[in-house]
Amino acid sequence: MNTELLYHLLDRVGNLLRNEVRADLTPYGLQPIHFEALYYLSICNRFSDTPKAVTEYLGLTKGTVSQSLKVLETKGYLIKQPDIIDKRVTHLVVSPQGKELIKAVFPPPLMQRAISTSTKMGSDIDTIALQQQLQLLLRSIQTENRLHTFGVCATCRHNQPLSGGAHLCGLTQLPLSSEDIELICIEHLE
Repeated sequence: MNTELLYHLLDRVGNLLRNEVRADLTPYGLQPIHFEALYYLSICNRFSDTPKAVTEYLGLTKGTVSQSLKVLETKGYLIKQPDIIDKRVTHLVVSPQGKELIKAVFPPPLMQRAISTSTKMGSDIDTIALQQQLQLLLRSIQTENRLHTFGVCATCRHNQPLSGGAHLCGLTQLPLSSEDIELICIEHLE
């Protein structure tokens, strides 16, 4: 295996996709970092929609994330809500305007076109195998760096299925909705 080549390919694909996202975000006055925070908040559960979780997920400094969240809130893409029980905790909710933005620019059209083009050219990309391999690589890197895995609740060790299709988080002892178990969580354990 040529790790150097693999890194170069992943880095190049990432750069090309980020450049397209950057261009798509220009009319909105946003940068890719703003979109990355917004997108994360659209796929995380209620236990992971805090500034701290965004910071951990993106692997950036608290200050950078704080400024990005401020931009998103000022532009109306994000709503801050205090926790009902613990007033020290702030939850970050994607506004309807933010959800529309995500639909408009994600996934990047370049990626959709590239996958379609490869099929037309007869060199069909096995997207299922690619997804599985990238997930394994991501988990391995997270494990090596001792980072949170941010997996979906449905695959978490804390998820406890109950009768009637209900679920309970064994960590928080709170019920999980059918929507909750499909979202990612900072406390995920395989």
